Formats: sequence, C-alpha cells, structure tokens
Amino acid sequence: MKKAKTQNNACCQSDSIFSEEYLESLYSRVQKIYLADSRPWVIGFSGGKDSTVTLQVVWTSLQRLPTEQLNKKVFIISSDTFVETPVIVDYLHRTLDKLNQAASQQSLPFEAHKVTPQIGDTFWANLIGRGYPAPYSKFRWCTDRLKIEPANRFITDKVATFGEVVVVLGARRTESASRAGNMNKRKRVGEYLTRHGELPNAWVLTPIEDWYTEEVWEYLLSHPSPWGDDNSELLTMYKNAQDGECPLVIDKTTPPCGNSRFGCWTCTVVKADISMTSMIKKGEEWMQPLLDFRDWLAATQDPDGKKKIRDFRRRTGKVQYRNVDGTQKLIWGPYLFDFRKEILRRLLETEKSVREHGPDPTVTLISKEELLEIRRIWFFEEGDWLDTLPQVYHQVTGDHLEVHTDDWSGMGGTEFQVLKDVCQEYDLPIGLLTELFDAEKRQYGMSRRSAIFTNIESVLKKDWRSREEVFAEAGIEE
Repeated sequence: MKKAKTQNNACCQSDSIFSEEYLESLYSRVQKIYLADSRPWVIGFSGGKDSTVTLQVVWTSLQRLPTEQLNKKVFIISSDTFVETPVIVDYLHRTLDKLNQAASQQSLPFEAHKVTPQIGDTFWANLIGRGYPAPYSKFRWCTDRLKIEPANRFITDKVATFGEVVVVLGARRTESASRAGNMNKRKRVGEYLTRHGELPNAWVLTPIEDWYTEEVWEYLLSHPSPWGDDNSELLTMYKNAQDGECPLVIDKTTPPCGNSRFGCWTCTVVKADISMTSMIKKGEEWMQPLLDFRDWLAATQDPDGKKKIRDFRRRTGKVQYRNVDGTQKLIWGPYLFDFRKEILRRLLETEKSVREHGPDPTVTLISKEELLEIRRIWFFEEGDWLDTLPQVYHQVTGDHLEVHTDDWSGMGGTEFQVLKDVCQEYDLPIGLLTELFDAEKRQYGMSRRSAIFTNIESVLKKDWRSREEVFAEAGIEE
C-alpha cells in the first residue's frame, strides 16, 4: 500500500502521513534486496535530511532481521571536502562516532567512514597552490576533486575487494526536474536497482526516490533516530538556514550546493550564499568573516578585474585566445603568484578571526598538510626560492610553520637575487631559468634521469614573452 500524500506541512502535523502497511512494505523491500546477494552496500551520508532518512530506513530494516542474516557489511561514507562549514564538520564528526558506537552496541553490520580528497587535490592546494580560479558554473573543477573522486575511490576499492557493490543514495525525483530527469535516464536492472553512471560493477538503490520533502520531515520527526541522534536538532539546523543539503556526489549532474545548509562555505558557483547569510542573521555573527572571504573570492570572477590578478598564460605555458564575435579574446590563466599570496594571507586572517570569535578556538580552515603542499607547489612551479609561504604564515599568525629544510645546492633567496640580476643583464625571463633549475632538482639523485630531457623540452616550449608584449598583441591596456 502506498503512503498517503498530503500537501500540508508535515512538520506541524500530529497524524502520520505514512500508513503502517506502507512502512512495513518498505522495510520488507529493503530487507529483501539486502538478503538477495552478497554484495556489500555503500550508503552516501551527508548528514542532511534526505541522507539521514535514507540511512534511518535502512537501519530500521536491518534491525528487524535476525543477527545470523546480517552477513554483509553496510559502509556509510560521509564526504569531508575540508571546506565544509565548521558547524557542519563538528556535526558530522559527532554523528559518525554515534553511528559506529550504535552499530557495535546493536550488533549491526554498519561501518561509518569519512572520505576526503587527496592532499594534492584539496580546494586550497588547487586555488592557492596552482592558482585555479574560483569555481563557477562552467568550470566546477572542485566537484571532481573534492567529492566525486574521494567517494568513487572508496567505492572502487570495495568493488576490487568484493567484486560488486550497491550504492544507496537519498536521491528524490521531487527535488528538481533535472534530478528527476537524471534518475529516469539510469538503466534499471531488476525491480529496484539501476546501473551506476560511471563505475563498473556498482549498482544504485534509491529507497526514498518518490518521497516529498514534507514526507521526509514527517518520518524523521515521528520516528526517533535508531543510532541515538536528535532529529529535532537537524530540523533546527535547517530552520537556521536555507532548506537543502549537499548529497553524496557520484557524477557531474549533481547541482552545486552553495545555497544549501550542507555545502562548502567557499562555494562561488552560486551568486550568493543564502545559507551562511541566514545563519549570521540568526545569531552566528562569528561566521561573518567566512562570508566576507567567500564574497571577496567570488568577486575575482569579474571580467574587468582579471587582468590584474590572472596570468596571461595558461598552466600549460601557452597563450591562448578564443573567438568572440569575430574578435580574438585572451583566455586568462591561473591567479598570479602575488595574488595567491594575498589569498593565503586573507584566509589565515579569516581563520584567526573565527578562532577568536567563534565557538571553537581550534577550528582549522586550512591544514598544515595543505600549507606544506602549497609550499611544495610554489617552489617547483613558481620558482619560489624565497620560500614565502612560511613568511606569510608567520606575519599573520605570529607562529612559525615547521617545514622541512631543503638545502639542495644552497638555492635560496641569495641565489635567486643573483639569478635575477643575471637575467636582467642578459634580458632573459627569470621564470625560464628558475623552471630549468627546478626541472633539474626533480631529477636530482635519481639513478635514471631520462625524464630530464622531456622536462627541459616542456619548459622551453612555454611562451616566454613578457606581459607587456602579450597585452599589446591582445589589445589589453595595463
């Protein structure tokens, strides 16, 4: 029997909109799919309403099975992009701990894990380290690196171990027309599963695909969390911000989450961060520096300001143009190195302010591991022999960043100044010489150095014209 649909606000109703027959049928269906084979399950859990109700339905279903039938794992994965709103990071960590503790106490096969991007793929490693511009609708480079790849890496690992897996998601057709269209495109295999869009040997189960938002809230508020969470706390979090969540992202069709309560605080894909603005208005004033930083970062997308903060070369070292109404327009490259240092400075100042005025004096907006990765990128890709990152860190925080001392050939600030003077005397690009030295450094001490020729060739093939020459060619005024 199907549940009875109502147009009323379910959060305010006293009578459940779910018939007992419907819920029993739902639990029975989940049990049937679980018992049908030996494929482990992977549940995507963001901590938002849809993923929470999906997990709660699965948990309740398996709770009702005899212990001897719970013979395969159900992995719960939650994505930490390292740029989640601090409030959400704390909430997710507490919830994951509760999930593992409750699963152990109840002898259930659930196992909660946090998935994270690799250190070289984090938001700050790419934006500050490599100079990737703030993401926008046509260049959402963050989605792949921060969400899709970490989740898919976990799923792929389980496929390698078990042969096949079932991915359980809280996707609902009623979320949007685009979500309904994407769900309808999936190839259904059997009565309940669809093929994963990208990963072989992975199948997708969406238990609440036909639920409406009010039905999600009705279930959460009328059925206590089986792992001991307080669903009313979740409702309060939604009331303090825009209703929405950022689900487990498994493909590029998932919309950006910048307007949602469970998205990244750095999201510049959306025009305005409604969620963070709402939270600040409702008493979370300590978050204002986060919003100010996000808005400042979004402003770097202004076409008129790009010539001041973006390189005229792409990361490949090439100067490229695109045709716009018969006119050749320069395609801008990464943020200039000096501007990346300014981003780092402002980020550290924001972290300092949030620590001083927020509820957590130890909150981290950028980790030490990310700082060291950015320092490495700057050294090899920008010829930063002056080692400026520890200097910026000390200027803002007053602390010294512990770094590995590399005395390879004694190349440092003094040597850089000598090289700079020589380049000025002979009219050579300083970047060309520093990159050639760095190409040698990467091969230093290796028994096989055949790659050195390829590295040198790639450096020499870059467009080493000056900024003035390229601007004159492109008709850009300084």
